Amino acid sequence: MQKVLVVDDDQVLQQNVRDALEYHNFQVQVASNGKQAVEKVMSEPFDLVVMDVNMPEMDGIEALTHMKKYNPGLIVLILTAYSNVNDAVRAVKEGAYNYLEKPITSENLVALIKRALKARSLIETMAYSAPTLSLGDESADDQFVGQSNAMQKVFSLIGKLSQVSTPVLIRGESGTGKELVAKAIHYNGPRKDAKFVTMNCGAISENLIESELFGHEKGAFTGADSRKIGRFQYAEGGTLFLDEIGDISPAMQVKLLRVLQEKTFTPVGSNREIKVDVRIIAASHKPFEQMIKDGTFREDLFYRLNVLPVYLPPLRERKDDIPHLVNYYIEHFNHYHNLKITGVSDQVSAVFKNYSWPGNIRELRNVIEHCFIMESSDQISLSSVPANIVNKSSSNKASEDDESAQSSVIDFQQIQSSVFDDDKAYVTGNAQYYFKFDHNNDPDGKVDFQEAKDLFEQEFIRYALRLNKGKINKTALNANIPKKTLLRKIEKYEINPKDFYS
Repeated sequence: MQKVLVVDDDQVLQQNVRDALEYHNFQVQVASNGKQAVEKVMSEPFDLVVMDVNMPEMDGIEALTHMKKYNPGLIVLILTAYSNVNDAVRAVKEGAYNYLEKPITSENLVALIKRALKARSLIETMAYSAPTLSLGDESADDQFVGQSNAMQKVFSLIGKLSQVSTPVLIRGESGTGKELVAKAIHYNGPRKDAKFVTMNCGAISENLIESELFGHEKGAFTGADSRKIGRFQYAEGGTLFLDEIGDISPAMQVKLLRVLQEKTFTPVGSNREIKVDVRIIAASHKPFEQMIKDGTFREDLFYRLNVLPVYLPPLRERKDDIPHLVNYYIEHFNHYHNLKITGVSDQVSAVFKNYSWPGNIRELRNVIEHCFIMESSDQISLSSVPANIVNKSSSNKASEDDESAQSSVIDFQQIQSSVFDDDKAYVTGNAQYYFKFDHNNDPDGKVDFQEAKDLFEQEFIRYALRLNKGKINKTALNANIPKKTLLRKIEKYEINPKDFYS
């Protein structure tokens, strides 16, 4: 049961709202001013707050500010009289989801609450996609912000992307949740009440894609029996999600670039320009950098789209999230199929962990649903998992064991040798002295334990990253370093794992 806090100094209105929400199976608590509301939010969890603007002791705007600082992901709906609509609009800019003018009807309020909770659920689901955000500084490492135990960082990411209208480019393999991220950005921003229009550029033939995007006039080409509105015009005021944008031709790339730059387009067979206000979110699994070198994708279009890139890593690189994903989909399919599966067996957990998941989250979802159909007990057993998943999981485990045995040997002698290898040396200054422990070469005989320790840590981490090709999870496992410690040391010593990719 979802928990709502109703905040209003008008006791009659407060009670009416409470009755309406309890009728729709919400658990409701009340507060009579902003100060009480903030105290309640800080003492117990709520899914949503419905709050008036004008109240004694602390008004709704100030209370909203305190709530958002404490919990950026909290959904707040503002109630306001017609004369105070400007305050409500300001509240939305400060982070409120939306507002309702008094007098309110229970139908409108409940509908808005359900829409807000649905938007929030998109963010929660997106957390399992573990996106990373690049802020355009190539010297800075991307930060993982979407791991399932870091919801506050996910809300922060959505906040950055949803409150601006610049283009977003979502990159990742098929099945990593690119459209889900696009929806989360749209439905949590100022365009949430406008249309979210999708188009798969790879699924439309070259001779039709221009008409699909920009529309056409009657008689523009053979078969154009009537005038047609394109996706850009249909999405006016909202968001157009262009999936697999890497598949469009160079000629279409030029036309798309013009729309991004000038906010205008011309329908096929027309000589009139149409102005458009549409936010573009694009996605692709294609290697744009190589395509630019090959001349198949325009560099200027790439940089116009790549203002706020989001990277979705494949599931095989974030296997710690698999148990959370499994639990999430078990809960989902329990509701959908009206079943009561409690979880998976230890054998199934091991299979899921060792499998490489080439289809990513989409494949995992399909496998869980397959298990639901096949399973006859209250726990998913190995017999209900598709045979090919079990077989490939076993072969992957054997390969990983062999690779781990070969790559996990990291000793001091190897690190010491690498310090003096001109092609691989990354440590300078006093490092060679400390690694040699050659006191005869030290002019004043002074040594510093902390300096030696720091220099050893730096070279050890660089060597381990180089041995494991810059992969964080693999390095942490093979070098026997807790992942959090490894990330902290990487940040401390300003090491860029990308330097070790190969």
